[in-house]
Amino acid sequence: MNEWITRIRTAFFELAPRERLLVGSAGGLLALALLYGLIVSPVLGLLSNAGTRRDTAEQELRIMTRLRREYDEVQQRLADVEQRIEKSTQGNLRTSLESLARRAEVKVESMEPQASPANDVYRETKVAVGLKGVSLAQTVTYLHQIEDAPQVLSVKSLRIRNRPDGSGLLDVTFTVSSFERL
Repeated sequence: MNEWITRIRTAFFELAPRERLLVGSAGGLLALALLYGLIVSPVLGLLSNAGTRRDTAEQELRIMTRLRREYDEVQQRLADVEQRIEKSTQGNLRTSLESLARRAEVKVESMEPQASPANDVYRETKVAVGLKGVSLAQTVTYLHQIEDAPQVLSVKSLRIRNRPDGSGLLDVTFTVSSFERL
């Protein structure tokens, strides 16, 4: 190895001063290019990637915080509903709906039991209710009484149509669910 260094040194000093300046400049530029390519560029890339990774991590943290807050809200609502189910009075859903209809002065045209999916924790009872020739005020009163009933009731699939006779009255169909713990 020393022999090679000695040969290169000897060859360099045998050059004319102008050639030595040119070879030295080229060597210096080559050394700067190697320094930039092997040290400076990778360090700058790591710094740039670190900033991008930090921004991505902060964005993911904001998303996770929002999701956690939404999860906690849903869990709280679920706990509230479960507590209401536990405290609610249990009874026949059809009987409850009929008594609420009498208080709202609504004539129920039909009440049909509906099948409900099985659940390991709760039993759901569903009834399809049909009202014919009712006013909007009667409908709202009846639905409000269902919502405020001591038994936990949930109105689903509400459908309201104007009567074809032009009387301004409505035909209303909806499904009401009731839950009880098994």
